[in-house]
Amino acid sequence: MALEKTLVLIKPDSIQRGLAGRLIARFEDKGLRLVGTRLLHMDAARAARLYEPHVGKPFYDGLVKYMTSGPIMALCVEGYDAIGQVRTLMGATDPSKAAPGTIRGDWGQRLDNNCVHGSDSLESAARELPIFFEAHELCDYEANFTRWV
Repeated sequence: MALEKTLVLIKPDSIQRGLAGRLIARFEDKGLRLVGTRLLHMDAARAARLYEPHVGKPFYDGLVKYMTSGPIMALCVEGYDAIGQVRTLMGATDPSKAAPGTIRGDWGQRLDNNCVHGSDSLESAARELPIFFEAHELCDYEANFTRWV
């Protein structure tokens, strides 16, 4: 199991509903470290870079419109198997299929407003993180709990 960094986006529906703190707490409670955070209004150019692999798919235009409709919070989360852990905490992409106790199972409303985004692989994390963070913006520190998780 390797130490990994991954991107998490708290989407506009979660920000508007005041869920950001509770969602961040889920990752921290699991033992993942926040090494980068940013609140921003994603513009169309950044959204196009993030969702470039989905260009031409039927949901692409709606996804870009949704992700640029209000503020989001970008997180760089670090931990052992961070990508797998984040994906498990988020739950299935479709909230109607997400297990209770997962972020999407507890708070997701619809497939197109599903609370959070997380990188799905090391390759995706390596491509997505620089869209939101420059290397010098990430904090390298050892949390006091690190030896326990």
